[in-house]
Amino acid sequence: MRDYLYNLATDKYNSFIANLIKALLLAVSFIYGLVVRIIILIYRLKPYRLNCKVVSIGNITLGGTGKTSLVEYIVRYLQQQGHKVAIVTRGYKKLRTKYQVPSTGYTTMGDEPYMLQQNLKNIPIIVDANRIRGAKLAMRKHGIDTVILDDGFQQWKLRKDLDIVTIDATDPFGNCRLIPRGILREPLSSFRRADIFVLTKTNLNPDITDIKSFLNSINPRAPVIESIHQPTGFYRTGKANELLELDILKAKTVSLVSAIGDPDSFENLIRSLGIDIGLVFVFTDHHPYSRKDLKDIIKESQKKNIDTIVTTEKDAVRLSQLSTVNCQLTAFVLRIEIKITKNEQEFHNRLLKLYSL
Repeated sequence: MRDYLYNLATDKYNSFIANLIKALLLAVSFIYGLVVRIIILIYRLKPYRLNCKVVSIGNITLGGTGKTSLVEYIVRYLQQQGHKVAIVTRGYKKLRTKYQVPSTGYTTMGDEPYMLQQNLKNIPIIVDANRIRGAKLAMRKHGIDTVILDDGFQQWKLRKDLDIVTIDATDPFGNCRLIPRGILREPLSSFRRADIFVLTKTNLNPDITDIKSFLNSINPRAPVIESIHQPTGFYRTGKANELLELDILKAKTVSLVSAIGDPDSFENLIRSLGIDIGLVFVFTDHHPYSRKDLKDIIKESQKKNIDTIVTTEKDAVRLSQLSTVNCQLTAFVLRIEIKITKNEQEFHNRLLKLYSL
């Protein structure tokens, strides 16, 4: 049902029945939009202020826009500048609902927080749907001066010192309608709250002029930063510290496995590395891989004499069971990082300006 509704929201289905359902969803979107506007108005009357700097990285759409990669980029930069930083995140699809300082695995943290924990060993990562409570815990236990809110644009009740919005250059606003008829979490007018726009995957869109013009028209004070997702190497599952060259799989036929918000961009990235994709397995975002899923992947791959799987870092934490399944497949994980290609110095200046206020 979730996949069907998402395909309706992204206009992938256009049959007579689908169009009838979309008409009903449009009515629901109007109600949703009204409720969201009222909630935003109420919360912004008196937002909660924390006794530390609050940097939010979020987006306005469903799906993957590159937030997590940008979170890691900002954390590393601020840490290099001598600041004590913690990440506070919801931990989407984690199994345990009570807040915690995570120290276990992705089932209790969520896949993205667990991935961040693996990549940022000495950074506190607090998993809590109540971001205010999580931030207070970070300040109390770790003496931090800056909280990074992962997926924080819709945290309307919390006062932020910097609101950064990531926008996928390949599909910035969907059909410009609110959920459930579209993929917008809140109206496009909410862009007026943003302090910085970060366009991601700009290398996959040859012309971003219209996107930049629209953003400048709705919020001229917020600079538009351009970025790409840059692959840095592969590693075998369980060996994240042993990064291999990008050409290690060149001309090899592989099975691509992903359960992320934007699987098409991942596939395009793999193809750009000269890797032949024999099979593609796409699951819904944050899909909890079962042993059956893994066995099916193995079986279908072996039918085509494919002995190599390629996946994302986010998927790798959920594919850890692969090592317990008897097979002849080798799994490689693509490591990527965000690279700012335009206005990087302005971006750094805006971050550092927080500490001079």
